[in-house]
Amino acid sequence: MVFPFGCGHFAALLDWCGFQIQDSRFKRRTVRYERFEQLPVWQDSLKLALATYAMAAQPAVQRQRSLRDQLERAALSVSNNIAEGFERGTNQELLTFLYIARGSAGETRSMLCLLERMPAFSNLESEILNLKSRVESISRQLGAWIRTLRDSELKGQRYVTEKTRRVTQARQEREEFLKKLEQIRKGGSPGTGRPETEKT
Repeated sequence: MVFPFGCGHFAALLDWCGFQIQDSRFKRRTVRYERFEQLPVWQDSLKLALATYAMAAQPAVQRQRSLRDQLERAALSVSNNIAEGFERGTNQELLTFLYIARGSAGETRSMLCLLERMPAFSNLESEILNLKSRVESISRQLGAWIRTLRDSELKGQRYVTEKTRRVTQARQEREEFLKKLEQIRKGGSPGTGRPETEKT
């Protein structure tokens, strides 16, 4: 899949042998992700779960057993659903699990808002704010990924044929070639973005 991302935002298109992510921090350089463990949004979600379990170990939360258990399950559900959707191999199934992950992120945020308003957890204010910031970032990333997947014409890895691979590769090569031509037209040197006269 291809994810143009920057400032924590993702978008995705299915490629034939894994996930490719274009990183705007490196002039839209493509990074290929073959495993869900490599996805930044999954990594952020796992950190959210770990931080949630750490806060849930505090005595004030331990005393609220049902609330603690629900909070832990909601936080853990985010990374688990991203992983399962990634492994399914179709855009439609991936979308389904991303929506579930985003819903779990919303549930986690809602419960954190509740804790924030309960006097019993006033001593955990900084931890709660930190978790809310994490989960809001994850929700934004998932939202951007979902929007681009919805607009993708590709169905997913299961449906990719050799013809699709060739067509996709040809399109990518054509786009790169046109970019180089545009750089030359503007008087720049391909790969540097500088005019030829500035080269040393």
